[in-house]
Amino acid sequence: MKTSNNFIHRRLLYLTTALLLFCFVLDEAAGKEVKKVGTSAAAFLRIPVGARGAALGGAVVSTVNDPSAMFWNPGGLARQSKYSLMVDHSPWLPGLDFNYVGLVIPASSFGTIGINITSLSTQEMDITTPANPEGTGETFDASFTAVGVSYSRHLTESFSIGGTFKYINERIYNSNATGFAFDIGTIYDTPYEGVRLGFSISNIGTKMRMMGEDLNVRVDIAPTTKGNNQSIVGQLKTDEFDMPLIMRVGLSWDIINSGKNRLTAGVDGINPNDNAQSVNAGAEYALFNEMFVLRAGYTDLFLKDSQKGLALGAGFNTKIAGSLGLGAEYAFQEFEYLGNVNRFTLTLTF
Repeated sequence: MKTSNNFIHRRLLYLTTALLLFCFVLDEAAGKEVKKVGTSAAAFLRIPVGARGAALGGAVVSTVNDPSAMFWNPGGLARQSKYSLMVDHSPWLPGLDFNYVGLVIPASSFGTIGINITSLSTQEMDITTPANPEGTGETFDASFTAVGVSYSRHLTESFSIGGTFKYINERIYNSNATGFAFDIGTIYDTPYEGVRLGFSISNIGTKMRMMGEDLNVRVDIAPTTKGNNQSIVGQLKTDEFDMPLIMRVGLSWDIINSGKNRLTAGVDGINPNDNAQSVNAGAEYALFNEMFVLRAGYTDLFLKDSQKGLALGAGFNTKIAGSLGLGAEYAFQEFEYLGNVNRFTLTLTF
């Protein structure tokens, strides 16, 4: 039986490694000279979820095992053995508020189910026109929302896989765009002690196009003809845009794991469809049986014109009563021009 399990583990490792190498070679072979920076729809789906992931610079695809796994790698949900509720908040960038709520429900041998809501909203802004550049006296706002349902399970003791299906809506004033997307991910505990391999592809989905009454215009379809209706309502047609497809490949290692103390380092390779490839790196040190955790990371290494930099964070975990546990986490993310970002996360396990 042991020989059979080792054979399966080797096959899974070879298959995963071959797939990752194929994806990177294919991308390099394309030889794209033009980087499609900022050309995807629903860009809010790239905002990191959870203070832990943010503090580690996003290098968590092979270690995530809490409700934020529905964002980073749904394959990590199967590694959550308790019911868990996460609330994540960040005053993201000037004028923007980011919120995430995720619930994980272990379902015994059936697997693990997750539900999440992601929201990004703006403050009220003045409406300006060429005739009124200082404002018309009216205001507008925008909101971006994604609702997801996840499922994950172990295929073997060392290999877990999961997926997330989500509905996405973007609204700007009275116009909106909708779409659907799917994420898939895996985590594999390699035969080498403390070494894990993670892989995920996020936002495989439909194109999105903005539509609504704000795109309505008055047109004269026959300007050279007298007596016709000069106020027929027409609508401007916007282009369709792809989802922000992201492939993540991660490797992590428990350098120290003595039971009471743990030091874990991780590196993730990021390959998006709307930017160049980059690397995220991070490490965390847990003390007193995971009661206190210190974290540091760096986002978008080797990315030209990167706006992100050093990330730092800390976490505190405690038991309230019986099996009821509470985790409080904080993360700081450095931005070069738009102001630094603070993130706060609370996680309740029961």
